[in-house]
Amino acid sequence: MASVTQLQRQFIEYTTSLYNEGYLDDQFTQLQKLQDESNPDFVVEVVSLFFEDSEKLLNNLATALQQKTVDYKQVDSHVHQFKGSSSSIGAQRVTNMCVHFRNFCEEKNLEGCLQQAKHEYILVRNKLEALFRLEQQILQAGGSIPMME
Repeated sequence: MASVTQLQRQFIEYTTSLYNEGYLDDQFTQLQKLQDESNPDFVVEVVSLFFEDSEKLLNNLATALQQKTVDYKQVDSHVHQFKGSSSSIGAQRVTNMCVHFRNFCEEKNLEGCLQQAKHEYILVRNKLEALFRLEQQILQAGGSIPMME
């Protein structure tokens, strides 16, 4: 089993790569700063709510796009919600995809948008779940989560 120091180093390197690859932005750092001893699971709880809301929004988008006559205002509204929730947790690549999706809504050209949005969401969800597993390993080994600056 890896030592606490190794796990903490792994955590820092992995988190840094998430920022460098554009998965996360400073909003995620702000979220982490709100977490403290009185609410040690704050980030996991907020991100879990994001996951739940995102699944619903993506399903709503899929339904709206499968209609015989697509209501672009409704699609744009769902994408706007998805963009807002993504932005609030610092999921930068998902937020950026939503901006492109909204532009396509304005042009009434949605070919491939939903698949790309789902793809970016699944990527960030998997990366954050891996980050949270690493946090749990550090805590179970008796260590503390290093803060990113």
